[in-house]
Amino acid sequence: MTAPRTIADFTAKLANGEEINLADKLGAVLLVVNTASKCGFTPQYDGLEALWRKYREQGFEILAFPCNQFGGQEPGTAEEIESFCKVNFGVSFPLMAKIDVNGDDATPLYQWLKAEAPGVLGTKGIKWNFTKFLINREGKVVHRYAPTDKPEALEKDIEALL
Repeated sequence: MTAPRTIADFTAKLANGEEINLADKLGAVLLVVNTASKCGFTPQYDGLEALWRKYREQGFEILAFPCNQFGGQEPGTAEEIESFCKVNFGVSFPLMAKIDVNGDDATPLYQWLKAEAPGVLGTKGIKWNFTKFLINREGKVVHRYAPTDKPEALEKDIEALL
């Protein structure tokens, strides 16, 4: 088997369990984010929603993957997570199924993202919730952002790819 080359080589599950083929996302600019509802960075949902509303008509999408690997900050069920995000942050972009981003059970998508765009000093692991990966229309990772990078700070990079 050849190594994955683009996001099109993967599938993912929506919060409702429906599997989607990420090849269907080619042609869109994607922001892939591991999220959590009980994190100091959780207010970034506001910024993510604002980006999505501003750029979705131009082909921008967010793939938000809840993850409970950092301080147990995403303990809820898919229904609880979706409800929390809608009620507290007005999130209208689709949420994905909860996943692991590090360790033996890390999804293949996240294994690929980390290899394509290592963190500081070449580290592969995701350090915390709200680490972000920007993917161009061809399905290639163009940038990895730290959890402290606010969504609005990514706007120029997103605009350049749109």
